[in-house]
Amino acid sequence: MTTMINREQAEALIQEQLINVIQQDAPKQSVFMQLARKLPNMTSKQTRIPVLDVLPMAYWVNGDNGFKQTSEQAWDNVYLTAEELAVIVPIPEAVVDDASFDILGEVQPRIVEAIGQRVDSAVIFGKNRPANWPLDIISRARQAGNNVSTGSSPDYYNLIMGDSGVIAKVEEGGYMVNGALASMSMRAKLRGLRTNYGQPIFKTDMQGSTQYALDGAPMYFPTNGAFDKTIAQLIVGDFSQAVYAIRQDITVKILDQGIIQDPTTKEIVYNLAQQDMIALRVVFRMGWALPNPATRMDENRTHFPFAYLEPTTAATMRKVTFTVKDNAETPAAVAGATVEVNGARKTTDSSGVAEFNLFSGGYVATIKKKGYNSVSETVTVASAAVNKAITLIPNA
Repeated sequence: MTTMINREQAEALIQEQLINVIQQDAPKQSVFMQLARKLPNMTSKQTRIPVLDVLPMAYWVNGDNGFKQTSEQAWDNVYLTAEELAVIVPIPEAVVDDASFDILGEVQPRIVEAIGQRVDSAVIFGKNRPANWPLDIISRARQAGNNVSTGSSPDYYNLIMGDSGVIAKVEEGGYMVNGALASMSMRAKLRGLRTNYGQPIFKTDMQGSTQYALDGAPMYFPTNGAFDKTIAQLIVGDFSQAVYAIRQDITVKILDQGIIQDPTTKEIVYNLAQQDMIALRVVFRMGWALPNPATRMDENRTHFPFAYLEPTTAATMRKVTFTVKDNAETPAAVAGATVEVNGARKTTDSSGVAEFNLFSGGYVATIKKKGYNSVSETVTVASAAVNKAITLIPNA
């Protein structure tokens, strides 16, 4: 009888091969920070940008010795407020020592990716937006009427390129679209567009990579998880109008002392020294703004350099109505007052009314008009419409 050592008997001696490359997707960066204009680094928590608010006028002179009229020019302040993104990743030292990979080296790129995703979500869609940051791009586009409804049988070519399409909405304010962001599902919609003769409208090159563009503007399909297709299918705009500045670039620190508490209960979760642990702490601080200066096509600064295409079922926003009156014995409506909600501006009509549509959350509103004292109000939007009565008192 012939015997041998089979695989089952020698299993304890066979070592598994470990490939020294982790199969994973490449970390993604912030698409907003790629497209927006970067300002010099901030030297304090808040940075002020002077913005043109009132344009001077010129007048024809009546006759050879007619009187020349006077005009004015004025500036407003727009602020960038630095807010902090941070995370702590605790790891037992024994795990770091025994691992076949550089764990810290693997964690850091993913944290950077998470920071980029949080920035895009807050700036573009208002998700977890810091209270001191301006209103997000989608919300401000909605206040300017730059939202395009899809409808039940959408004609995507007309919704994008037509007279009332998203590109035209931006151009009405005197801006040129220089970039577009879209959900991944929009690629299929663009590929499926056909002329009346069955020819594809957005042609692709079968011999090379397809570069998507809308009316000459490059188109991006973010894959960092920040794009919310339940709020928008497509966003177009003049990204040079958006600015950001960094107060503290991504800083990494390895901690081996101290305790880590639960943010909610304040209970101690880890004691690094006592439990032989280290913690990777990453901090990033930045601010952003959309100054929206006055132009000859938008002297009241009520237009907006971005527009978006809604999904079939539009995201729910709540109507917030400001009614502005004076403090007379019989209060009269104050027309032409500026109502600004976290950077979004509207002007009251002849009834002293300005209406906004906002997602749930907290907002700061400033109401002002020349000749009156400015008023600031806090607005909380929940599950119902909000009405705010504002009284402006004339300057003494």
